[in-house]
Amino acid sequence: MIKTSTHPLDHLVLPTRSLDVARARLTSLGFVVAATGIHPFGTENACVFFADGTYLEPLAVGDGQVAERAIGEGNVFIARDRLYRERLGEEGFSAVALATANADADHMRFVEAGLSAGDILSFSRAFTDTNGKSDTASFKLAFAAGKEAPDAFLFACERVNAPKIDRTALQAHANGVTGIVEVIAVSDAPSAQIGLISTAADAIAAGAGDDTVRLPNAILSVVTPESYAQRFGLPAAPSPRLRFQAIVFSIRDKASAARALAAGAVDHNMSGNDIVIPPAPGQGAAFIFREIP
Repeated sequence: MIKTSTHPLDHLVLPTRSLDVARARLTSLGFVVAATGIHPFGTENACVFFADGTYLEPLAVGDGQVAERAIGEGNVFIARDRLYRERLGEEGFSAVALATANADADHMRFVEAGLSAGDILSFSRAFTDTNGKSDTASFKLAFAAGKEAPDAFLFACERVNAPKIDRTALQAHANGVTGIVEVIAVSDAPSAQIGLISTAADAIAAGAGDDTVRLPNAILSVVTPESYAQRFGLPAAPSPRLRFQAIVFSIRDKASAARALAAGAVDHNMSGNDIVIPPAPGQGAAFIFREIP
């Protein structure tokens, strides 16, 4: 069943052991990586921003003691990050964030559906652009997770205060990536998992089709490991649970992207209009570069 949502994709969370490793890997892929951002609850990130308004959030634990204290205080974001790392390791793709104008309303929807992962989280952090100009970014998050989906979660992300800085230079990637067009999750039983994504995205049915939720700016798909392997030539471990597996990026020109990858000595495979890049340390998901006219 294809479903449509009014909640756009905001960003994707990619746990990593080391931001230095993630920064080096993403740079070799032709991405511009922002300065390190420090959270007030023990984690830190090195984001990659795109012209379509979405971004990647490579996430590392910067201060284990602060993170431990945050978990004890009921911080869902840190608790889910810890759970992911304990179950699946330090490198991966743990969460999808959906943009919202009202995280409180989304939280109530999650509670009523029996899919709330815990209390709302409000926080701020400093943000610095490539010219050294700083401002404060503030967020309010509402979390959704299924009892049978401990390896993935989604959250509604309200940007309470967007920093007033110029991100143009951070969005000019050598590989030509302009945004995210699809997020792919894997499960042995896609139809049993699509409900969590549908609830998180506040999606409604729009006719028969695959286990897919169509956001205003991207697609969220759940496929079997077999379908995933056929589509991209990459393995996916069997699991009845939901696991985020791959990210499809839009690129301007496949030849230019291939040159950027070659310059970074990155292994990749060509498949039709796609360039397939397997996961690696600092890159917790498969990256698919797709030329879109």
